Amino acid sequence: MDMIFPYLRAFLCGGALCLIGQILIDRTKLTPARILVLYVVAGVVLGGLGLYEPIVDFGGAGATVPLTGFGYLLAKGVKEAVAADGLLGAFTGGITAAAGGIAAAIFFCCLVALLFKPKPKS
Repeated sequence: MDMIFPYLRAFLCGGALCLIGQILIDRTKLTPARILVLYVVAGVVLGGLGLYEPIVDFGGAGATVPLTGFGYLLAKGVKEAVAADGLLGAFTGGITAAAGGIAAAIFFCCLVALLFKPKPKS
């Protein structure tokens, strides 16, 4: 039974983030692109203030996989790089922390583009 609880917590945390996004789409005039940016910025701000860490501890992948998790990763990378390298880390830490995920996204996009034949929407 103890093995199910991490999955349940991840589902609840990720589901809550999706629920908030859906409410923002339904109840406001925000476009989906602006909501995505809002999620990344919220992750950066909450991560920078140390408020996102308890959410990550509770939700695991449910908190780190969505876009708020990407913002949290950027803030965490900057904090660690500033502690190690000083002011220069403020410019390099976020990119260094997110490099693996960005490289994987580019690789898999290229792979899918090679395997499938994209067609224009017209």
